[in-house]
Amino acid sequence: MDMKHYGHTDAQDIRALLLDIHDDAYAGEADEFHSRERFTEFVDAWSAKETWACVIGFENGEPVGYAYGAAFSPGGWWRGVDDPAWLTEETRVFAVSELMVVPQWRKTGVSAKLHDTLIATQDAEFATLFVDTAHPRVVALYGGWGYQVIAESKPFEDAPLYAVMAKEIRQSP
Repeated sequence: MDMKHYGHTDAQDIRALLLDIHDDAYAGEADEFHSRERFTEFVDAWSAKETWACVIGFENGEPVGYAYGAAFSPGGWWRGVDDPAWLTEETRVFAVSELMVVPQWRKTGVSAKLHDTLIATQDAEFATLFVDTAHPRVVALYGGWGYQVIAESKPFEDAPLYAVMAKEIRQSP
């Protein structure tokens, strides 16, 4: 699989591709929170961050999925969640915002490859992400990757309830 790396300055060039993969991943989903229009807001907000990083996987030139995120900024990301003891102003944390795999590539190990490739590019001590609690198998998958549930959050009125998960990826210097 060919993994291509993108940053903040590439966002407009890959925006349509990210949205198209999202549409494929959420085909048949009736919840407006997962609509293309709503997701466009998130893509634009995240990719506007200077620390935004994205990895897209390609097989035979066709996209199979992506992962993206940015440096963690307290407040907006964990609305209503008490900070864990390890989180200080000096702690470097990378927030994994999205990890999507097109349906025909699910359960093939692609998600782990995308995640690990993205995380490997970050100078962070911890990684964090949200997982919809309505999908306990996905929560368990991330648990198998070393993430632990530290809280639950409903960051937007129309959002599902998420498990807030974090894992140590590098020891502090």
